[in-house]
Amino acid sequence: MTSQELKDRTKKFAIEIVRLYEFMPKTLPNKIFFGQLMRSGSSVGANYRAACRAKSTADFINKLKIAEEEADESIYFLELLLLSNEKNIIIP
Repeated sequence: MTSQELKDRTKKFAIEIVRLYEFMPKTLPNKIFFGQLMRSGSSVGANYRAACRAKSTADFINKLKIAEEEADESIYFLELLLLSNEKNIIIP
């Protein structure tokens, strides 16, 4: 995968989170979890783009690790949303 393909993919991931929000019940827990998910999900791409502008290999690795942490955090909030909405899940 090229750098541009990964930039596009991480941007699409952030947009898909927004689209998913539109289909979920607007309960207080969902709003809280989605708020966190939108922040971490959009940070994946932002931090990857920052890594692409790194000034050194060490800087690149550090920034890429931050993107990885944000992706892992996104997984966590997706899991919370799934578990807290098991009876309400509607797949568009």
